[in-house]
Amino acid sequence: MAGAKLRSLLPLATLLSQVLVAYTIEFDNEFERLMPHRTTTAKPAKAPRGTPWLVSLAMYANFLRFVDDAGIPAPELLARTRLSQERFNFYRARLGRWWGYLQVGSDAIVRPTAAGSRARAIWAELFDVIEARWRTRFGAADVDRLKTALRSLVARCDRALPDYLPILGYGLFSEADVTGGVEHEVDALPLPALLSKVLLAFALDFERQSELSLAICANVLRLLDAEGAAVRALPALAGVSKEAMTMALGYLEKRGAITIETGDAEKPHKMARLTAPGRRALAAYRERLSLIEERWRAGYGEAVLRELRESLERIVGNADDSAARLFEGLSPHAGGWRASLRPLTTLPHYPMVLHRGGFPDGA
Repeated sequence: MAGAKLRSLLPLATLLSQVLVAYTIEFDNEFERLMPHRTTTAKPAKAPRGTPWLVSLAMYANFLRFVDDAGIPAPELLARTRLSQERFNFYRARLGRWWGYLQVGSDAIVRPTAAGSRARAIWAELFDVIEARWRTRFGAADVDRLKTALRSLVARCDRALPDYLPILGYGLFSEADVTGGVEHEVDALPLPALLSKVLLAFALDFERQSELSLAICANVLRLLDAEGAAVRALPALAGVSKEAMTMALGYLEKRGAITIETGDAEKPHKMARLTAPGRRALAAYRERLSLIEERWRAGYGEAVLRELRESLERIVGNADDSAARLFEGLSPHAGGWRASLRPLTTLPHYPMVLHRGGFPDGA
């Protein structure tokens, strides 16, 4: 009973986020196991020539899946991805000369490298693999119920949105890359695409009238009460990387929403504390979450929103308990880069998808 009460208090954006992050980490772990790659723990000098850098699902869903094995002219690829030219150039450069999945010839044809073709084939098959695991773990009926609820919202969205959350921009705002018509093939979308589209729609709604991003509010402001919090503890409390937390704290400090106090003999560690503007921003964040959910309930219908929330709650369980079913698929394989990290005990309240590789916790 206490667990159900706890879940009912979680914002809709948090429920969406934790399901998406859990799916993505499990998906990424399996991709890492199957795909030869480089990471900071597998130095380039130790990897065969042409071995690509490890990246997350976001890089495939938002860009690489549009590249044919035979190659595609850059203008056509830009049209397929529906990205801005600036963001298109970012993906092409990172996935090309930086990370080893693409090559661009003198004829301006974008082609996958041998590693890129292999990675695309592995990624394409993993959606069925991971969903099959989830249907076993959570029950086929609950997974189907969640997908049906998500499809109801995506089908009524008034614009097309990417199949995975975009890389967060300056201030960690959720910038919508894709423009154009509405989504027509909703029934064919995999679970992470459905989750991403609904979550991004919520974030854009939130950020339209907010001076701070949903990512910063959900993962940082939320954790700073009247006493503040030790800076070193915040990444683990939020379930995000140190790098993502550093970016968020720097932005908040620059905006005057927090102060970072150096340690003393009594409290030797740096402390992050809300200022008066920060406290107002925290109150506004909480109020805005409720207002958006109420507005969605009025716009999409009470029954649709109730079905979405209840289906998410059944999957999430108590996501602050690392024994919950949502964590069962998150253990990395032996030798995986996450195996060297502290085991996950919580999941972000909003994904921190960064330029570092698109991992959902900013890693």
